[in-house]
Amino acid sequence: MNYKLLFCFLLFFPGAVFGQYPLDSLLNKLDDAIENFELYTTQKENRLQFIKEKLSTVSPNSLGEYDLNTELFNEYRPYICDSAIFYKNRNIDIATSLNDINRLYKSKLQLAYLMASTGMYMESVDLVRSLKREQLPPQLLIEYYYTYWHVHSELAFYTQDNKGAQRYWEISNMYGDSLSGVLTPDDDLYYVIKEDSLRNAGNLEEALKVNDINIAKFEVGTRGLAIASYNRSLTYRIAGNIEGEKYYLALSALSDILSSTKDHASLWMLAKILYDEKDVERAYNYIRFSWSETVFYNARLRSLQSAVILSLIDATYQAKIENKNRQLQNYLVLISALVLLLMVALIYIYSQMKRLSVTRKYLQEANTNLKNLNNELQLVNTQMQVVNTDLSESNHIKEEYIGHFIKLCSTYINKMDGFRRMVNKKLTGGHMTELLDITRSPEMMDNEINELYRNFDKAFLRIFPHFVEKVNELLVDDEKIVLKRDELLNAELRILALIRLGISNSSQIADFLRYSVNTIYNYRAKIKNRALSREEFEELLVSIR
Repeated sequence: MNYKLLFCFLLFFPGAVFGQYPLDSLLNKLDDAIENFELYTTQKENRLQFIKEKLSTVSPNSLGEYDLNTELFNEYRPYICDSAIFYKNRNIDIATSLNDINRLYKSKLQLAYLMASTGMYMESVDLVRSLKREQLPPQLLIEYYYTYWHVHSELAFYTQDNKGAQRYWEISNMYGDSLSGVLTPDDDLYYVIKEDSLRNAGNLEEALKVNDINIAKFEVGTRGLAIASYNRSLTYRIAGNIEGEKYYLALSALSDILSSTKDHASLWMLAKILYDEKDVERAYNYIRFSWSETVFYNARLRSLQSAVILSLIDATYQAKIENKNRQLQNYLVLISALVLLLMVALIYIYSQMKRLSVTRKYLQEANTNLKNLNNELQLVNTQMQVVNTDLSESNHIKEEYIGHFIKLCSTYINKMDGFRRMVNKKLTGGHMTELLDITRSPEMMDNEINELYRNFDKAFLRIFPHFVEKVNELLVDDEKIVLKRDELLNAELRILALIRLGISNSSQIADFLRYSVNTIYNYRAKIKNRALSREEFEELLVSIR
């Protein structure tokens, strides 16, 4: 790619020339700077206050005051127009009182340049014309030509009269030629005038080359970069490169705000482009901020320039706001309807939840009642199981004892029949004495009683085979019952066996065992005294299975 093609490429892709940030990022930085502009204004005010405090320490109408007034003028020139004019007029008075032609002419030229920049064209022209060319110090010749060039450039750029604009351009070019004749590359104005001349001549490629040299001298946030970026945006504007124009207008506006410059055209020009691109909200924010800065700066030209764009953008923005308000009203109606439906739904849900709560309460009560009934049924079932067990056991006992009783009755009938035959035989044989001896002896009775007890013991142990072991578990270790050899139950165990069978009356027990009632009481008391739990002994005894 040769040099010419490179510049053609850069002409239409500005980010490649001076693109620290993409355009979107640059606009976001500009938005942030606008939001925090008061910080930069405070910094400017602090600098002004510092200079003013120094000013109060110098003598009036002295060179010291002149130099400090010049500092204040340079600070106020892009900040507050009236204050800048005041301090420059003050320097004109000091130079006049000191009869210092050099400082007098310099101050008037600087004031004329400022007036031209703020739209005070007649005042500016009259002030320059008041200077006598033949008395002009040689070192002010460049500034003299530059002021004339600037005044007529401003007139040509902003006038609505096309013929007048042409005439102003001719005068401006004439003074530009004069400047070119006296400027050298070492002068700061050399590249500014050269760039402007190349741009006006339509040589945009060369104008950008010159701007590269000029723009490289400054950093973001300085007044110099704001001006150089603005000039570059004019070149892109003529080239029809809207993106390039926007980029460098944004960069210029950002530097204006960071340097607390209130006199700027970049922001309202950028707002106009954004408005044309339908970015109404950002355009509105920019033009409103630009207008407030212009009012603060108090320059008639800037107010007139901003007013037209402001009214146009403001009208569109207000129409957009009204449209949004209508949409909001429609949304509000829709939301109100939805809220109403939601309230109806909530009321319905609440009523259903209330009914559900009542139903749940009834269910809980029913469940509680059912649970209680289940518990009662379980208790009854348990009791029935105990009763059934007792009945089964009782039936078993009855069956055992009925069978045993029948067998025993049959045995005793046979014994009685045998005894009858024996008595009859003895009587028939005349053995009366022998028969009397048999009836007088208790041996037969004792044998029958012992046989009864043996039968009882066998029948009981068939029903409760582990009775002895279970009884011993209820007694203390040293008092357990120990049976003799071939002994099934002893007297104590027969008493306990009868109690287990449900015969708890001591008289009945005494009749069966052929003991006195006192003897039975004594047996029962002794056994309880040997038990692990005296109070629960008989209750535990009855529960033996």
